[in-house]
Amino acid sequence: MVKRILTKANAATVLKHRRVRDYTFMTVGILITAWGLNAFLIPNKLAAGGVSGLATVFYYLFQEQFGVTVPIGMQMLVMNGILLVLGISKKGWHYGAKTVYGMIAMSVAVDALAPFTPHLASHDQLLAVLYGGAVTGIGMGLVFKARGNTGGTDIVAQLLVEKVNLGIGQLMLIADAIVTLVAAVVLGPDLALYGAVAVFVMGAVIDLVQEGLSVDKAAFIICDEPGRVADAVMHQLGRGATGLVAKGLYSGEAREMVFTVVSRREIGSLKALVHAVDPKAFVVIADVHEVLGEGFKEIGAGQ
Repeated sequence: MVKRILTKANAATVLKHRRVRDYTFMTVGILITAWGLNAFLIPNKLAAGGVSGLATVFYYLFQEQFGVTVPIGMQMLVMNGILLVLGISKKGWHYGAKTVYGMIAMSVAVDALAPFTPHLASHDQLLAVLYGGAVTGIGMGLVFKARGNTGGTDIVAQLLVEKVNLGIGQLMLIADAIVTLVAAVVLGPDLALYGAVAVFVMGAVIDLVQEGLSVDKAAFIICDEPGRVADAVMHQLGRGATGLVAKGLYSGEAREMVFTVVSRREIGSLKALVHAVDPKAFVVIADVHEVLGEGFKEIGAGQ
C-alpha cells in the first residue's frame, strides 16, 4: 500500500514537472515565433502559410484597399476561434487546454511584440524568407516538442481527414497552398512564391528541432554467420544487437538478420567487422534521427 501511494505521488510529481516544462517550452516557442513573424515575414508581406499567412494577406488587403488596419494577432484569434468551435462541435473537447493556450498566446504575442520588433531584411526578400522561416521554425519546433500547437491548419486537416481520402499532412499542405494562391492574388506572385519557400524552410527547421542535430546509423545485416557478427558488434563495438527472424524469398530459406544501431563515427568499424566475419554479407544502412535507450539518449530526456 505504501509503495502504491509513493508510486502515485511520484507519478503526480513527474506529470506536474512535465506540465510546467511543456508550458514553458510552449511560451518560449510562441514568443520566438511571434518575433520572427514581426521581424521578417509580416513587414516583408510574406504569407508563410497557415492562419498567420492568411492574416498577413488580409492585413495588407484591408490597409491598402480600405485604409483600415486590422491587427494580425486579432485576426488570428478570430480565425482560430472559429476553427476551434467547429472542431469542438465535430470532435468534442479532445483538443485540450494546450491548444486554447497556444492559440490565445500566439495571437496576443504577435500584436504585443509588433511595436517593439525591428523590421529586418527589409531590402532583401530572400534573406527575410530564410531568416523568417528559420526563426519561426525554431519557435514552432519548441511548441510541437512540448506536445502543443497554435491551432490553424492542423485543425482544418483534422476536420477534413475523415471526409476525404487524404492524410493530415497532405491536407495541411493543401491548406498552405490555398493561402499561397490567395497571397498571389492579393500581394503578387513573387511575394507568394517567397512565402511558399518560407513554409518549406520552416518545416525543415521544425523537423530539426524535434529530431535533433545528431544522426545515428541503423544497420540491417543479412549474413551466414549472424551469431559471430552479433558477438563482434556487442564485444568489439560495445553496441547492442537484435536477431530478427527473416526468410529469403528467392531461396525460401529461413534466416536470422542482425539489427543494430551505431553512431556515425562507428559505421566504418561496423562495416569492417562485418566484412571480416562474412565478406558476402548483405548490409543495409539507414539514417536514424533519434535513438532512445541504453548507449544513446536517455528515454524521456527532452521529450
